Amino acid sequence: MRIAVASGKGGTGKTMVAGNLAWARAAEEEIILADCDVEEPNLHLFFPAPPACRPVTIPVPAIDEVRCIRCGGCCSACQFGALTVLKDRVLFLRQLCHSCGACMLACPEKAIREVPSETGIVCTSRPLPGLTLVSGTLNEGEPRPGPVIAAVKREAGCEGAVILDAPPGTGCPVIETLDGCDFALLVTEPTPFGLHDLDLAVELIGTLDIPGGVVINRSDGHDREVHEFCRERNLPVLMTIPFDREIAAIQGSGRLLAREIPGWADRFRSLYRSCLVHHEVPL
Repeated sequence: MRIAVASGKGGTGKTMVAGNLAWARAAEEEIILADCDVEEPNLHLFFPAPPACRPVTIPVPAIDEVRCIRCGGCCSACQFGALTVLKDRVLFLRQLCHSCGACMLACPEKAIREVPSETGIVCTSRPLPGLTLVSGTLNEGEPRPGPVIAAVKREAGCEGAVILDAPPGTGCPVIETLDGCDFALLVTEPTPFGLHDLDLAVELIGTLDIPGGVVINRSDGHDREVHEFCRERNLPVLMTIPFDREIAAIQGSGRLLAREIPGWADRFRSLYRSCLVHHEVPL
C-alpha cells in the first residue's frame, strides 16, 4: 500500500501529517517513510538518525571533438536547446539537458556517448524500530527533481506499507511522486487559497485515477465550504486538526503531535485505516 500525502499548495501541514502518520503506524507494522520533497526535504528533522547516502546520477552527453564533424545533427535532435554547434566545438548546456539520448542516436559519426552526472543524493536511515526513512536531496542548481524523486521511490520499494511525502503544488514533481500510488491524502486549510489549491489537487488525482481523502489542518471551526466542496466531489474528510497554539509549538520545535499529546497517535492510526478502507473508492 502506497499512500502519498500531498497538497495543492505549500505550508498546509503536509509533512506534519506524513510524519505523524508514519510514527503512529510504525508501532503496528513496518513502515517506510519516503521524503519526495527533494528540493526542501525536512522529515529528517523529525526523525534524526545517522543516514547511509548514495549519489543519484543522470546520463548526459560527452562529445568526442576529434570524431565530431560539426554537422549539427545532435542540435537538431535536441528538443531542449542543450547543444549548440560553434566554430571549433559543440557547446553543451547541462542545465537544459533532459537525458533523452536523442543526440547520441542522431550523431552520424558516433561521436557522442553518455556519461553519468550527479544530480542529487538519496539517504536511508533507521530512526526507530518499525520505521525506515528514505530522503532525497536535489543538488543546488539542478533544474529537474524528477530523477531524484524516482530514485527515492525505487529505494522505498513497492512492497509493504509506504508513506510518501510529496512536494507541494500540482506540477511534474508531484505527478512523479503520485505515479504508482494507491491513495492520495490531500492536506488543506480552510482558507480561500487552501480551497482553490485543493481543487487543483483533486483534479490532478482524478486525472491520474488515484482515490483520495482530505485532512483539514489548522481548522478554526469554520470549515463549511471545505466540507461542501468534498461532498460535491464524493471526497471523504478523514481528519480535522484544530488551529491550536500547543500543536503549532510542537510542530515548530521539530516534535511529533502523535508522540507528544495523548490520543493523537490513535487518531493517526485511525486515519491510516481510513486510507485503507477508501483506497478502492474512485473519485
